[in-house]
Amino acid sequence: MTRELITRRNLLVTGAAALVTSATGLLVPAQAAGVAPTRSMRGGANNYRPGAPIVQKIGNGGFWMSGTVRRAGDGAPLAGQRIQIWAHTTEGRERDARSHGATLTDADGVFRLEIPQIVPTFGQPHAHLAYDSGDFETVFLRPVMRSPGDTSLEAHFVLQPV
Repeated sequence: MTRELITRRNLLVTGAAALVTSATGLLVPAQAAGVAPTRSMRGGANNYRPGAPIVQKIGNGGFWMSGTVRRAGDGAPLAGQRIQIWAHTTEGRERDARSHGATLTDADGVFRLEIPQIVPTFGQPHAHLAYDSGDFETVFLRPVMRSPGDTSLEAHFVLQPV
């Protein structure tokens, strides 16, 4: 039987091989190498209204809700995806139909919709967003603003095909 000794050279070669293997992603499962899908957030579906109309603006505006929509795995931008937005604002509550509207993503997967200023409800100024068009798994988001004085908020979707 041959007995290998741990030498400085063997240790360096083994360490270098491990570093190269992990840097190339060979130790990471295939799915983790891609872009992971967004999971629905707790409370995101509160006061959701299926089929809210596509609008140019909700109410008198003054606050910008924006973000991106990409495909899970390769992260490709998704054009023409419907995103519904609703919030408790200076012009209405989350449950009011006039506080709901939808928009479509552009060729780069970007959406942007002007809504009235969001105001705190239950202590937190927040918005609700939903992807619910059917080509991908439904996702509900509920991002919270840092400050009630903020005039914009971003939310990003990574969608998993159905």
